[in-house]
Amino acid sequence: MLLKGMRDGIPIGLGYFAVAFSLGITAKAIGLGPITCMITSVLCHASAGEYAVYSMIGANATYVEMAIMIFIANARYLLMSCAMSQRMHPDLSFGHRLAMGFGITDELFAISIARPGMLNPNYMYGGMIVAIPMWAAGSAIGCFSGGIMPERIVSALSVALFGMFLAIIIPPAREEKIIGILIIVCFAASYLLTAFSDKLGMDAGTRTIILTVAISVAAALLFPRKEADE
Repeated sequence: MLLKGMRDGIPIGLGYFAVAFSLGITAKAIGLGPITCMITSVLCHASAGEYAVYSMIGANATYVEMAIMIFIANARYLLMSCAMSQRMHPDLSFGHRLAMGFGITDELFAISIARPGMLNPNYMYGGMIVAIPMWAAGSAIGCFSGGIMPERIVSALSVALFGMFLAIIIPPAREEKIIGILIIVCFAASYLLTAFSDKLGMDAGTRTIILTVAISVAAALLFPRKEADE
């Protein structure tokens, strides 16, 4: 199972490397070094959270302000942790639960939760072994490069991550029409909320939390799934 997780983590890691490269360039612009950037990426796996922190470092924000910003930007992972906890075996140790929670990202959560049955920690560890080091390496290399590459090339590399998202959501959408409809609703609601986010004073992390809770609750109430007998 560990090898399967590593295999599925390869495309995620490649996408992470491309996005983290541009993140490293941002870190370089505010005066951080490659080692500091790499350690930050090892401890924080969310691009939105890291971008927010780097922006606040550049603005000379306090530690408390940065901590609050990270909490808000990454609060959606609390929801993912709750969802994963429902799929863990009751006898799974606290150590495994803590390690799996530490490694939660949007993509690793998606490939793990998409597997049938109880979650196997070894599968998620396999994805983490590949994806997280590539995320940290991309940040360090991007910081070291310091803007040598043209900005348009860095932006083009980031497209790989969106392609990976499509590869995750299209197969289940083809199997169940309800999932496909919900994906379309998510896209439309995200676009509308993003268009009005400036007027509402809402950042990307808050938008994600609101949409996740609202659409998930609505889908659960309108289209409940019957649990299979053990």
